[in-house]
Amino acid sequence: MASRRKPKSRSQKSTSRSSKKKQPFGGYAISFAGRKETLEQVFGRANVAPSQMTKKIWNFIKAKRLARR
Repeated sequence: MASRRKPKSRSQKSTSRSSKKKQPFGGYAISFAGRKETLEQVFGRANVAPSQMTKKIWNFIKAKRLARR
């Protein structure tokens, strides 16, 4: 009988790679920590389409300088 060898496990990767802090995906880090505004203050009282929501969120982020590269 020939002895069989176990294939090497691929899960044994170097731990130094996983210990590094990852950069935010896309280049932006947006922090809403400490903000007191309500959704009504950001979007208004009227119904808002999703595309308009996105525009209003980005206008809010840029006005309050919340985006960092």
